[in-house]
Amino acid sequence: MKTAIYPGSFDPITKGHLDVLERAADIFDKVIIVVSVNVNKKSFLPLEDRLMLIKESCKNLKNVEVESFDGLTIEFAKQKKANVLIRGLRAVSDFEYEMQLSQANSALCSDIYTVFLITKPKYNFISSGTVREIAQMKGDISKFVPEPVAKYLEKKYTKG
Repeated sequence: MKTAIYPGSFDPITKGHLDVLERAADIFDKVIIVVSVNVNKKSFLPLEDRLMLIKESCKNLKNVEVESFDGLTIEFAKQKKANVLIRGLRAVSDFEYEMQLSQANSALCSDIYTVFLITKPKYNFISSGTVREIAQMKGDISKFVPEPVAKYLEKKYTKG
């Protein structure tokens, strides 16, 4: 059984993330989308809310699990007996960072491979940061995020 880990902050999850996740779910027997916890970084959304929104957004993908992890992704992958790390690429500018990360992970564990999946062109400009900025300014983010995320953020930013 081929298990893949799809790590990220997903703060919030976007349609670009889901595009990569759906294709990974077609390729691998099981995909674990893991929300990394970084205590040194202030999150936009609470961890519990990100996990809930991801679960709601990918509930149609039967071979996908959602978890969180505090530590090195490669250690999480070893614990889960995963063979592959999934990384999404939006543009050439993402590649250098992702290649360095892949090489570091390979140095830590050469038995776990990194697979890069490129988002569809219609999603390559979408980032969680852009979504956060538009949401905070009360703009329409429905084109960029799954419906559960759009509803959550609309509710969050139209209160009071």
